[in-house]
Amino acid sequence: MPLRNGLASLLRPEDSVLVLIDHQPYQLANVNSHEPQMVINNTAGLAKVAKAFGVPTILTTVIAKRGGLLFPQITDVFPGQEVIDRTLINTWEDRKVVDAVKATGRKQLVIAGLWTEVCVAMPAIQAAGEGWDVTVITDASGGTSVEAHHVAIQRMIAAGVNMMTWMAIAAEWQRDWARLEQAAKLTEVIVEHAGGSGIAFLWEQQLLNTPVPKAG
Repeated sequence: MPLRNGLASLLRPEDSVLVLIDHQPYQLANVNSHEPQMVINNTAGLAKVAKAFGVPTILTTVIAKRGGLLFPQITDVFPGQEVIDRTLINTWEDRKVVDAVKATGRKQLVIAGLWTEVCVAMPAIQAAGEGWDVTVITDASGGTSVEAHHVAIQRMIAAGVNMMTWMAIAAEWQRDWARLEQAAKLTEVIVEHAGGSGIAFLWEQQLLNTPVPKAG
């Protein structure tokens, strides 16, 4: 398997398409690889970053009538957008989802979902085998156990799938702080979803805007 390296291997917003899979109440109820609130936070952050960079985002659920609707923290980012509901466990076997991805014309496929070992691993491995450049966002995904999540990651890496976290892809899409419009949007997401980094930024702004006391 060729190594993934070189400048061309880095992700670019103009070449990326994001698929968010099965971030639903039923799946979240048995996520044990991560603290559930972190999964919600990180996925919302990822969704907002994708929107900020104009990355097409496909939303999909599996049997939402029973498993619950997609988290509102995601759908609120894309008001009015259709959520594709499936019966197939493997998203990449669902023609409607695949056609929506292909319609974007992008080849860097970014995936996050619940659970990592099932609804993320299946489409990631299949798409990689079909020639797609696949990246999984591990901290916007979650498995039924720490072991299940980690084994799934190992399995996907062996199949040629790239692994990243949501802050890493945000930085990779930004690439240059001279991209001021995107930088401002990204900063808003960092403040809302990046925990200590967001607080540190606000503190930095406070210090920069605090007048130096006059001597005497």
